[in-house]
Amino acid sequence: MRRPGRTWDGATWHRSRLRCYVAPPKPIAGHVARSAVPIVSSTVRIAGEGLAQKRIAMISENPEASILRALIKAAPDGVLLVDPQQRIVLFNQACEDLFGWTAREALGEEIAKLIPDWRELSRSTHRSSALARRKDGASFTIALSTAPVPTGDADFHVVLARKRDEDVLPRADRNVDEHSFRRLVEGVTDYAIFMLDIHGCVSSWNRGAERIKQYTAAEILGRHFSEFYPEEQRASGEPARNLDLARDNGRFETTGWRQRKDGSQFWAHVVLEPLRDENGALIGYAKVATDITEQRRAEQVIREADARIHTLIETVVDGVILSDRLGRIRTFNLACHRLFGYEAEDVIGRHISMLLPATSADEVHSFFRHGAYAGEHDRIGSVREMTGLRRDGRTFPMDLSIGETMQDGESVFVVVVHDLTDRKRTEEQLVQAQKMETVGQLSGGIAHDFNNLLTVIVGNAEFLGDQLKARQDLRSLARDISRAGQRGAELTQRLLAFSRRQTLKPVELDCNELVDSMHKLLRPTLREDIVIDTDLDPGLRTAYADRSQLESAILNLALNAQDAMLGGGRLSITTSNVSLDASYQVVNQDVRPGDYVLVSVTDNGSGMPREVLEHVFEPFYTTKEVGKGSGLGLSMVYGFVKQSNGHVSVYSEPGLGTTVRLYLPAIATGQPASAETADVTEHLPSRGEVVLIVEDDPFVRSYAVMCLRSLGYIVIAAIDGADALQTLDGDGHIDVLFTDIVMPGGISGWELAETAMLKRPGLHVLLTSGYALDTIAGRSRGGGLPVLNKPYRKADLARRLREVIDTPRSQR
Repeated sequence: MRRPGRTWDGATWHRSRLRCYVAPPKPIAGHVARSAVPIVSSTVRIAGEGLAQKRIAMISENPEASILRALIKAAPDGVLLVDPQQRIVLFNQACEDLFGWTAREALGEEIAKLIPDWRELSRSTHRSSALARRKDGASFTIALSTAPVPTGDADFHVVLARKRDEDVLPRADRNVDEHSFRRLVEGVTDYAIFMLDIHGCVSSWNRGAERIKQYTAAEILGRHFSEFYPEEQRASGEPARNLDLARDNGRFETTGWRQRKDGSQFWAHVVLEPLRDENGALIGYAKVATDITEQRRAEQVIREADARIHTLIETVVDGVILSDRLGRIRTFNLACHRLFGYEAEDVIGRHISMLLPATSADEVHSFFRHGAYAGEHDRIGSVREMTGLRRDGRTFPMDLSIGETMQDGESVFVVVVHDLTDRKRTEEQLVQAQKMETVGQLSGGIAHDFNNLLTVIVGNAEFLGDQLKARQDLRSLARDISRAGQRGAELTQRLLAFSRRQTLKPVELDCNELVDSMHKLLRPTLREDIVIDTDLDPGLRTAYADRSQLESAILNLALNAQDAMLGGGRLSITTSNVSLDASYQVVNQDVRPGDYVLVSVTDNGSGMPREVLEHVFEPFYTTKEVGKGSGLGLSMVYGFVKQSNGHVSVYSEPGLGTTVRLYLPAIATGQPASAETADVTEHLPSRGEVVLIVEDDPFVRSYAVMCLRSLGYIVIAAIDGADALQTLDGDGHIDVLFTDIVMPGGISGWELAETAMLKRPGLHVLLTSGYALDTIAGRSRGGGLPVLNKPYRKADLARRLREVIDTPRSQR
């Protein structure tokens, strides 16, 4: 018996406890498949245009079943019933029109073949848009409503579907908008604009895509977009990975190689964005691609040009700085690092005035303020001499030129810095040489007449002395005149020696014998509180020099040393064989490479500061009190050695004494010493050892680095003890420490060596110095370390370094 139920559109429906059976997935009349699973009193909500909600009881063995089947068959929307296994068990006529499948083909198939995102959509009852697929593979959007039908342990789902283009805008307006948009997209030829379904198959295609990728719409629609990727990218899964990135991130943009229909490749810029409905469900992808092969080629040309310019900037010997219009540094090349001591990262973004003393900063600021409109002297493009400021506070002369150009509409300045240190030194040497030459010419020109006058004076004074024996008071005056004349003769002789105009009588000279005889002369000449030591090389070669002038030079140096040792001290005279090669000539340009006999005179007196050393060989320059020095002593020594084709050098430091070295030409003995010297480096190559050089003199340091690198060693340079300790605290491997003994900064070479050997027990150490070892040996706390005397040749350095490395420390 039926009981009254609810009213729907004026009709009374009766709801009774009925059972409905759905058969196995075998099609029956009305396109309903039956199974043995019961559906009990299920209520289904059906969304219809302009209709109220409807409640339908699904039945099988009941008279109302025929009415229900007729309603489903006649419905304008697609009606599907999906079983718990996601298979289609009901498929009406509207579904056949919508999806292109017949009911016989669809029943029993998985719903995902028609609605790919079904699993996500079936989790809750909702109305949404979804991407659907027809039997021919074409994708389209549907308005979808789903509702579960509980049946105990599992649920069936009722699905209503219709084309979505009927529920957003009035059809006339929508057609106009769609037509305009389609014309816009289709008219674009510079960009490939197309859409993909959620699986990556092409669902739309514009003229730009046809031009760029060479496929027609008929050829590409429905095919997977991975066909645009080269084979190796497809093999690596890049197409699917790009879809995932676009879906997860909301956008994916990249550049890379893509493939045309004919197999040729082009460099593409690609943007891929996911498309979602109003409920956030993924319905496909929009993709825009453009061919930027020519742009990439142009950019490559620019990059290569930039690389060449960068290489040029980094390899030029002059400093190059690029700055913006305000003077802030953008580029700081390697030469600038060597000049100023800063790393590039230390100065980028800072004003260029940091590289100049405060007195010059305002001048540089004016260059950037006024540019090409500055005065004649300050105009951009002109070259001006200025002073550079190094990181350690030292200054140096430099030529500064600033050029201006435009980049991206802004002024960019190119600053070129040329170090004038060498040129200034050469100019100073030239001025000094000219000054000494002038004095030499003057002294040489008047020497003859002056000696004639002295002859008359001294001769007459002696004659008067003989005639005035009875008048001792007058006779003493005559003796004073004679002594003054003799002193004048000595001064004249020194002037001639300095001017290199004295008449030398060079002979083959045994310097050991000469020094030994000088020792006997010096002992009664110098004060008793001065100890005199000699260290003579038994294998000393024969020198070629004027004996009397060499004796005079040694005596002069000994007397100067005595004046520097007011409280007593030690005077050392040594001899040895040395060879000065072309490498040494790089540092001392006036030296002729060859074999020399070295005579060194060393004291442990007060020493000389740098400003005194710079003038030590100048005539009439003296630090002694008025009347106690002529200023011609060392200049005479200098002139004698230079006139003998030799070389003289002075090493001195306040508080550490002074060493003067006289290099006199050696006479060839016929022994193959030079050949051995030339070949020694070939037999003493590096085995890849790393050497840390510590030397405060930049020219000596550069020379040592050059020698060791030419021998195959890996070289690390440090300017003082503190810098070396920082390097030793690092992780880099170091085999040998090669350090100067006397250095500024408070850390001596011996102290550095002791600390280094504690930090690195296996480290080899070689010391070097320009001072006599017996003068500074007492200052060592370590002792026993090998020392290489300055100046050294490349062969000497190679031999001693190899000895240090190959000899275990326990055997030294």
